[in-house]
Amino acid sequence: MSTVITNIGELVTNDPAAGGGLAVVRDAALVIEDGAVAWTGPASAAPAADESFDAAGRAVLPGFVDSHAHLVFAGERAEEFAARMNGEKYAAGGIRTTVERTRAASDDDLRANVRRLVHEMARQGVTTVECKSGYGLTVDQEARAVRIAAEYADEVTYLGAHVVPAEYAGDAAGYAHLAATDMLAACAPHARWVDVFCEEGAFDADQAREVLTAGVKAGLSPRLHANQLTQGPAVRLAVELEAASADHCTFLGDADVDALASSRTVATLLPGVEFSTRQPYPDARRLLDAGATVALATDCNPGSCYSSSMAFCIAVAVRDMRMTPAEAVWSATAGGARALRRTDVGHLSPGARADVHVLDAPSHIHLAYRPGVPLTHAVWKHGRRVKGLL
Repeated sequence: MSTVITNIGELVTNDPAAGGGLAVVRDAALVIEDGAVAWTGPASAAPAADESFDAAGRAVLPGFVDSHAHLVFAGERAEEFAARMNGEKYAAGGIRTTVERTRAASDDDLRANVRRLVHEMARQGVTTVECKSGYGLTVDQEARAVRIAAEYADEVTYLGAHVVPAEYAGDAAGYAHLAATDMLAACAPHARWVDVFCEEGAFDADQAREVLTAGVKAGLSPRLHANQLTQGPAVRLAVELEAASADHCTFLGDADVDALASSRTVATLLPGVEFSTRQPYPDARRLLDAGATVALATDCNPGSCYSSSMAFCIAVAVRDMRMTPAEAVWSATAGGARALRRTDVGHLSPGARADVHVLDAPSHIHLAYRPGVPLTHAVWKHGRRVKGLL
């Protein structure tokens, strides 16, 4: 079965062969066949297909690639958010509240929440989702989390070293050893990635190194929560270990920026967190000007950013992080793909997975120009049209 999307006012392909950037085609068409992009080009030259969809002059983008999300959880923390808005400082310890509720939840309750959030994301143009564990923090609970994540997410990350649970209070090293041994062994078969929250109040660089290197030996690839609350060693550790991504990157020194710019490690920025915690925003402009690769992601979680909207993240990145609309859209699509080391998503070149996002707008610029407005008109994921849009 093939589908031609025609009468596209602006087709953003992110075609790697075009030398970088959005690689925009005007008055375009796109053909989907067998779950992949089969052809792109001028609408006047579009080949015939079994079905046709008239974009009516709208913009068409690759589906968003959300490379950082925490979706396996129970409960919410609205009161904590209200307290922050009243002046309380954000700290990592709030995660333990979600741990208690997640441990008490049934498998079916956790599945229902992950399914709800993944569908919510899809209805807003997200077609690739990474999902972490990290709210169980026992061997059995973390194994349960990665198994459930694998049922719904495109990419699964083992984050047993999220924070130190109450039963290991004062013994971060002991818990890190558990995360690097028995817990890792239980979780690795269900995950592709290993992650650590390397930060004051969580795990230091030596503990993070222990978990990440053990993960690599178990066949997982590393990524890292880095420099969210302080200018610590995490970014440089991520580069040293050739991690796919260093996530947050809120507090960076010159050495951190230089390390990212001279490596394959993507700086994944999560502006929804700074919006929701009143922390300073990452300096995306500094990273881009230095030559670093930047991705944008939601960090959807019940504590520091309970938003599943990549469009919102794009608008904030443009308004408050000095990114251009084109840079922000690239970072939310191709940048996210690089953060996951995926070559099949984040672009609409022939052969790519047919993850297509039709905006109810004539240009990608409207994602920042019209913040808060639902602009998703239609979505295809792996060549299948997503039903029930917002």
